[in-house]
Amino acid sequence: MGRMPVAPVNLILGEDEFLAERTRRTLVDAVRADLPEGTDLEVTTLRASDVTVPELIDATSPSLFGEDRVVVVTKAEMAGKEPAEILLQACKDVAPGIHLIIHHTGGGRQKALVGKFKKLADVHEVNPLKPGDRPSWVTNEFRTHGIRPTPDVVHALLEGVGSDLRELASAVSQLVADTDGEVTVATVRSYYEGVAEVSGFDIADLAVSGQTSRAVASTRRALQLGMHPVALAAALSSKVGAIARLYSTRTSDYQSLAGSLGMHPFVVKKTASVARRWSGDAVSEAVIVVAELDAEVKGQGGDPEFAIEYAVRRISELGG
Repeated sequence: MGRMPVAPVNLILGEDEFLAERTRRTLVDAVRADLPEGTDLEVTTLRASDVTVPELIDATSPSLFGEDRVVVVTKAEMAGKEPAEILLQACKDVAPGIHLIIHHTGGGRQKALVGKFKKLADVHEVNPLKPGDRPSWVTNEFRTHGIRPTPDVVHALLEGVGSDLRELASAVSQLVADTDGEVTVATVRSYYEGVAEVSGFDIADLAVSGQTSRAVASTRRALQLGMHPVALAAALSSKVGAIARLYSTRTSDYQSLAGSLGMHPFVVKKTASVARRWSGDAVSEAVIVVAELDAEVKGQGGDPEFAIEYAVRRISELGG
């Protein structure tokens, strides 16, 4: 059975950015697949919130040589009055060889456009998934890779990754690739425990090298994946301890240093280059931060997750 050709006007309607992106890609690929082999497809992307009228007229006018073109218009809910009118006009009378793909969240100042576009376009809904719809979405995601997962595998993945569709899609393709399609609850669990274990040291590395926003985002992610604050505090403490021992070291004999510190030479070398950017005062303060953190995560008052995030942020600032 043949696939239906892509309509000249397509409205992607809804607020989920990931689903919108994916729909946009699918439509562009389908337009490309309908062209004779070797034909170039020009794709122009315009943001309706800052497009000018001449740009829009130029993008939606027939080309001199009749080349095929896809015009993607994002943020249609933010379009100014004139661009909105030009866009509607272009949808009513699409130039030959052009496909229009318009993304509108459904809200915004141009909410009234939705009804008008709907009459002229194929509509593709991309609303955020309700919690109850996520299991079937993950199941379908596996099926696109030719895998039929059991419900407990789907549940374990949702538990490990959370609700972000982009992260779920990436986790599914990663798991399928890493296991040759033999995805079980055990592989999902070990995969996420493994990520959490590694990420304790990754987060500590990001923090001591002053990468504040990445360190804080990774901390939230690791806690979301179920990593215990005590494990993260231990990784942070170990890294700050290494910085404290290495910040005044000027030797490059990492082999003997590694022996006396009980660390791998590669780790000593990597840590020493970061440690040299630290001052004595910053090291002293970081040592106090991890000591206080240790007390908080072991239950001496306060919220351990908040304490971890605060400590990661503080150490990143000291290392910056």
